Amino acid sequence: MALVTTPTVNDGPLFAEVNMSSDFNAPTVRATVVQASTIFYDTPATLDKAERLLAEAASYGAQIVVFPEAFIGGYPRGSNFGVSIGNRTAKGKEDFRKYHSAAIDVPGPEVDRLAALAGKYKVYLVMGVIERDGYTLYCTVLFFGAQGRYLGKHRKLMPTALERIIWGFGDGSTIPVFETPIGKIGAAICWENKMPLLRTAMYAKGVEIYCAPTADSREVWQASMTHIALEGGCFVLSANQFCRRRDYPPPPEYVFEGTEENLTPDSVVCAGGSVIISPSGAVLAGPSYEGEALISADLGMLWLSYI
Repeated sequence: MALVTTPTVNDGPLFAEVNMSSDFNAPTVRATVVQASTIFYDTPATLDKAERLLAEAASYGAQIVVFPEAFIGGYPRGSNFGVSIGNRTAKGKEDFRKYHSAAIDVPGPEVDRLAALAGKYKVYLVMGVIERDGYTLYCTVLFFGAQGRYLGKHRKLMPTALERIIWGFGDGSTIPVFETPIGKIGAAICWENKMPLLRTAMYAKGVEIYCAPTADSREVWQASMTHIALEGGCFVLSANQFCRRRDYPPPPEYVFEGTEENLTPDSVVCAGGSVIISPSGAVLAGPSYEGEALISADLGMLWLSYI
C-alpha cells in the first residue's frame, strides 16, 4: 500500500488517497476515512475544507465517508482551560468562550449544510462535531444519508479524562444504528469504546459498519479496533486527525500546556493512525501516520453472511 504524493497545484486533489481493496468476490461498499485537521476556531473554514474532502472522496467512488472526532468545532488538544480545583483563570474562561462559539447547534445551519453536502456527493456521511446545547458542549457524531437527509446523532457517553471539564455526558437515548442500503451504520467515539455494554448495545442492533472517530494515534488504539471488529463481526472504520502545531492558533492565543516550549510549528501533535478493519481482524487500509490523507477500502458486505 503506497501513500501517493499530494499535488501542490490548487486545482488538483487536496490530499492523497491510501487505497487497499478487499479480496472478496462479492458486492462491495467503498468506504473512506478522512485523516485531516480542523481549522481551529474557524468553523466556516472547516466546513469548506470538509466539502473539499467530500468531493475528493466521492471522486474516488466513496459511498460512506467518516470524519474524525470533533472535526467540526475542534479537539482542544493540550488545553486545560485554566482549570485547577477551586479556581478558573480569566484566560481559561476566554478560551472556553471561543471554543463554545466554534461549536454548532443540532439542528442548525451547519447541520443543514452537511446534509446538503451528503446529498450533493451522494455519500453516507459520519461527521464528528462539537455540539452546543445551551451552555453545555457535547462531543457528538452526526449521521447523514446519501439523499441529503440528517439521520440522527450519537453523543459521547463518557468523555475521557480532562475532556470531562468541557464536555457533557451523553446517555442511552443517542445510541443509534441506522439501517441503510449499504449496511447498518453506528458509531462510538474514541475511548468510550472501552465500555463493554455500549459495544454490546450496538452489536444487539446488528451494526455492520462500526464507525470509530477518535483523537488517539497510539498503537494501543489499533489493538482495540481489531478486537472490536472480531468481537462484533463488523467492519470498523476509524478516523483520526493528523495535526501539526501550526494547525492550532499560535501562542499566546493557544497554548499546549506543559509541552509548548518543545514544539515548533511543524511538530506533529496528533499522528493519525486512521484505519479500516474487516470482521476477521484483517487490516484493509491503513493505519497511516504520514500526513493528511483519504484512506479507502472496499468492504465485501456479503462477508457478513459467513461470520
